[in-house]
Amino acid sequence: MTARADRPLEGIRVLDLTRLLPGPVATQHLADMGADVIKIEDPGIGDYARAMGPVRKEVSQFFVAVNRGKQFLRLDLKQASQRDEFLRLVETADIVVESFRPGVMDKLGLGWPILKGRNPKLVMCAISGYGQDGPMAHLAGHDINYIGYAGMLEQNVGTDGVPALPNLQIGDLLGGAQTAVQGMLAALLRAKTTGIGSFVDVSMTDAVFAHNIMPLVAVNNAGRTTPPGRDLLTGGVPCYNVYRTKDDRFMAVGALELKFWEAACDALGRADLKTRHWSCGQAIGGADAMQVKAELDGIFAGETQAFWTRKFATIDCCITPVLRADEAIAHPLFQARQMVARREHPTEGEFWALAPAIKFSS
Repeated sequence: MTARADRPLEGIRVLDLTRLLPGPVATQHLADMGADVIKIEDPGIGDYARAMGPVRKEVSQFFVAVNRGKQFLRLDLKQASQRDEFLRLVETADIVVESFRPGVMDKLGLGWPILKGRNPKLVMCAISGYGQDGPMAHLAGHDINYIGYAGMLEQNVGTDGVPALPNLQIGDLLGGAQTAVQGMLAALLRAKTTGIGSFVDVSMTDAVFAHNIMPLVAVNNAGRTTPPGRDLLTGGVPCYNVYRTKDDRFMAVGALELKFWEAACDALGRADLKTRHWSCGQAIGGADAMQVKAELDGIFAGETQAFWTRKFATIDCCITPVLRADEAIAHPLFQARQMVARREHPTEGEFWALAPAIKFSS
């Protein structure tokens, strides 16, 4: 039987020892692509995510959101008999994913040398805050710490100059989830083509640091980062900014290229602003840029978000509404792409589930 195009990982078995957000999202991506994911939790509280936030009946919506499509198994890896059971599972697995602090798996008698001895083709992925080695390997941390060290949080400021906490966990999801998936799939390909397994060391802080491109560009150009809110993509130009509307909502203006800016100026009835653009010599973060932004502040404040959304719906200039999550769920963009649907959880009832972001076809 030919494998389905939308399940390219069908037949791949994953043993998931992770908790909370990064690892579970990584293995959910694998499950969405057809992998058989067995989530292994300790017999006690299990994954802490089970009780994070309101619980309708048995588990939180947080747990439901990041553990779709998995099997569940309870094992106490400190007990010899259950550790042996895990090792038997390893013999037929393709991937093992863990997110303990470095050294914990070794202490359990389940370190990489032991696992690859049982299964030379195995891919083992270790997700940690600061990596398996280095001066901070054994320190605790969370998303806020990782993005702080990587130079990302310093650039993400509010109007008061204080770093604003994003509600998208960049270190956890870019670092612990997406980077882990990238590493596991590359190692899996190697294992399938050579018969040799790999240990994949994923540092969430490294991953954010490796993707912090624009501040690095500023350092290379000027020797240090641009002041927060004054770089090209952080608020230093009027053509790439966020504007408050009359009803206290917001519009996102992404007219970064001159052609989009010119179209936006025409739509706003301000053709005189067309040449006041960074590509025409306007200093990024400079006085003229801030003056034009102030003028646009006044223009957008004069009408509601709904008004501006309608106005720009047919104008190709990258001006769009800033939506709430509930509005995004109902938006035709995501409905047409089948990115969200109502599903039934065995204990928690109906919930909104997001679909995989990658679409496969033959």
